[in-house]
Amino acid sequence: MTIKLKQILRWVILGATLVFVGKALQDNWLEVTAIRIDEAGWSILAIATGITLLAHTWAGWIWTWILQELKQPVPATKFIQVYLKTNIAKYLPGNVWHHYGRIVAAKNANISAGAATLSVLLEPLLMAAAALIFVVLFGNQFAANNNTFIQQLFKIFSLIIILGAIHPRFLNPVINLLHKLKVKKSDNKSTPNVGIRRYPLRPLLGEMAFLGLRGLGFILTLFAIMPLNFGQVPLLLGAFSFSWLLGFIVPGAPGGLGVFEATAIALLQHRFPSGAIISAIALYRLISIIAEVAGAVLASLDER
Repeated sequence: MTIKLKQILRWVILGATLVFVGKALQDNWLEVTAIRIDEAGWSILAIATGITLLAHTWAGWIWTWILQELKQPVPATKFIQVYLKTNIAKYLPGNVWHHYGRIVAAKNANISAGAATLSVLLEPLLMAAAALIFVVLFGNQFAANNNTFIQQLFKIFSLIIILGAIHPRFLNPVINLLHKLKVKKSDNKSTPNVGIRRYPLRPLLGEMAFLGLRGLGFILTLFAIMPLNFGQVPLLLGAFSFSWLLGFIVPGAPGGLGVFEATAIALLQHRFPSGAIISAIALYRLISIIAEVAGAVLASLDER
């Protein structure tokens, strides 16, 4: 029954997002078809693609940092290749196959099963924490009065909660509990003590840099379509971070497909020309897929 409910929920979410995006596209079709990209714009889109590819490569390097935190030093180049080659699998139904591929590759490199599994659990957790930090820092751009004392106090309090939640004192008990539950379901009676030794500051900063690069790619995509000023960057970065986070955590959206687009349109269509926003979001999804495919191909070629 639970599995059926999950499947129904995924289809409902996917259907709702597709209906919303389709309705927005229908209402603004004339504006979308009127968009023209000049030669400079195509050059900017090429740069956005390169930055997005750099972001995924950087994320693979951060994965090696996480493994180092777990006392599992690994060759960076090899594991970045693994990360890039498995990244495209996140678009498969279930949204777990990229994690599975990384666990298998890590175990084949003589990394313990516990550390391999924990590394692919910590990575999205730190990504989500980085996205929440960006949302807290720039999310008040959507408020009419974004500099009140109450808002600043709430911002500080939220940051303290986010940063405190990934402290080993709170993370490790959860990790050990999940480990015990996993052991009970298997024939292995050993319960290795798997956890992080210290606050994952370097991986967290790395994930913030990753999200910053992804956000820069999105901003450049919009810039290729319409002029922007520097004062609009915090608003765009906040909207991108929130949209990316929802696409990241909502079930039934492999790679955030549909959820990211619907959220970004809802947040930005009343602050920028709707046609430009819809076109930029569609182009950015295409850029993301091209960058991920290019990363997988280049990693395979480099490995050979």
